[in-house]
Amino acid sequence: MHTVRSILERKPRGEVVSIAEDATVLDASKVMNEHRIGALVVTRDDKVVGIFTERDVLNRVVAMQKIPASVTVGDVMTAPVAVCSPDTSRAECRTVMRGKRIRHLPVVEDDALIGMISIGDLTEDAEAEQDETIRYLYEYMVGEWAPQSL
Repeated sequence: MHTVRSILERKPRGEVVSIAEDATVLDASKVMNEHRIGALVVTRDDKVVGIFTERDVLNRVVAMQKIPASVTVGDVMTAPVAVCSPDTSRAECRTVMRGKRIRHLPVVEDDALIGMISIGDLTEDAEAEQDETIRYLYEYMVGEWAPQSL
C-alpha cells in the first residue's frame, strides 16, 4: 500500500513553506510567488492552524475587495485544515481531497509539520506505481525490459 511516507521520500528534500497567521496577505502572496507554490501552511507556535491558498486570495480578498496589505492571513485562511500523517494511504488522501475539494494536505507527525502533499503528488505516485507494474509484467512476459520498443 502506498502511503504519504513513500510520497514524501520521492519528493525533493526541503522545508515546507509556512507562514504566521499575523502575516499580511500581500506578504503571503509574495512568498507563494517566490517559491512558485499555490498554498502555504499557516502556523502558530509551530502548530498547524490553517492553510492559505490561491483560492483564499481570490474568494476572500480579491472578490471581497479587501486590501492585501491590510488583511492578515489569519483573517482569510481556511481553518480548520485537513491534515494527514505519514502513514495515511494514498487512497485515503485522495478521498479526503475529493470530498473537501482541496488540492493540498499538510503532513503532521507528533503535532509537528513534516511535509505537504498535493493532488499532483498523488497522481505522480499512482503513475509511478503503474509504470512499475507495466515494467514488471513486460519483463515477466518478454524476459527483459525494452522501453524503446513500446
